[in-house]
Amino acid sequence: MRQIWKSFRALYFASLMMLIGSGLLSTYLALRLAADDVDGLWVGALMAANYFGLVLGGKLGHRLIARVGHIRAYATCAGIVGAAVLCHGLTDWLPIWLLLRLIVGLGMMCQYMVIESWLNEQADAKQRGVVFSLYMIASYLGLVLGQLILVVHPQLGLELLMLVAMCFALCLVPVAMTRRIHPAPLRPAPMDPKFFIKRVPQSLIAVMGAGLLIGAFYGLAPLYASQQGLSTELVGWYMGCCIFAGLLAQWPLGWLSDRYDRPLLIRVFALLLCAAALPLAIFPQVPVEVLFVAGFLSALLQFCIYPLAVAFANDHIESERRVSLTAMLLVTYGIGASVGPLVAGVLMKVLGSHMLYAFFSFTSLILVWRIRPNAVTNLHQVDDAPLQHVAMPDSMSTSPLAAALDPRVDEQVVQEQMVDGVEPESEPEIEPEVAPEFGGPEVDPKL
Repeated sequence: MRQIWKSFRALYFASLMMLIGSGLLSTYLALRLAADDVDGLWVGALMAANYFGLVLGGKLGHRLIARVGHIRAYATCAGIVGAAVLCHGLTDWLPIWLLLRLIVGLGMMCQYMVIESWLNEQADAKQRGVVFSLYMIASYLGLVLGQLILVVHPQLGLELLMLVAMCFALCLVPVAMTRRIHPAPLRPAPMDPKFFIKRVPQSLIAVMGAGLLIGAFYGLAPLYASQQGLSTELVGWYMGCCIFAGLLAQWPLGWLSDRYDRPLLIRVFALLLCAAALPLAIFPQVPVEVLFVAGFLSALLQFCIYPLAVAFANDHIESERRVSLTAMLLVTYGIGASVGPLVAGVLMKVLGSHMLYAFFSFTSLILVWRIRPNAVTNLHQVDDAPLQHVAMPDSMSTSPLAAALDPRVDEQVVQEQMVDGVEPESEPEIEPEVAPEFGGPEVDPKL
């Protein structure tokens, strides 16, 4: 573990900085609009634009990387994202903010792809599970720290936008300073929607439901907490506690997932989520203690649905299709995460802020209705199912390239599907027995 941390600490630092900036930006914009008495529809639209940008970035990122290379693509996107963040301070016209959020999503997805390309290239096959887990921890930790900045600096001034831009500038440093060669050229993972809809329909429904829940949570939970009368500091604590609940849930969830029927667990967690969100859905105003407890429990449960759905889908897809499956799941999740904030934002505008948790309860009931363990035929279940559960980030804080870090995916298959047939221009790869530290002695003379 210590050697892996040492080998990849620069990439983990880059991910940490990106997620601190992203988490702070989402909450800041929601609170800023709440302070200006803007309705929840615009807040939801901003988060939907961000997720839509992430979905588009999965396609455009490959083209940019193929055109200019990994380092230049990362530097370009980091600069564009930082500029887009600062542009929020130059205008209050919300249609421009929608465009800026779309640009931020596009740029961040390309940055994810570059980081994961290097992680994939340097991680030994036996290390992939640990490398992926530490990457997930860095992602969650960044989101939590982004919320806690509001506790230290509760004023909603331009200083917070500067901090976000600073995070995206700092995440550029370890990648820009690397002396390693470029990873091999990549092409998009092929997708076959008809095949996956027919093969794993319940998994896709669960992933879509998770997207609806998480997208609405990240976009509108700060607005809900603000309209409950919480100060900016308490909103930061509330969001930090809820996201931290998602991190805490991952390891006990893995233990349960490897021992019990996964579609049954999805259904049970959805039912428990419906019950946990019900107090906040029924009462327009609740005491702070109830808000924190119910919010913590709801977040803990909703962050479990996506990893369970991914594990359930992998149990019924052959190894050679799992890279494509990852791309399909992320697109499905992104669609849900784009729709969720819009629908919940309309409900909050028309019926009140507590409709956010009513939306959580209703979405959970749909999952209880649609996820039917008895309907699973296991006709296409892989021989070694259930596969080992792998903890992973819950939101669009990964790209389809993260499939190569998943130990459930065969490494040879990943390389065949994700590496283009064009010979790379850089020197031949050096395959170390232990992954060298990022920024080690290998030098690309073209940089």
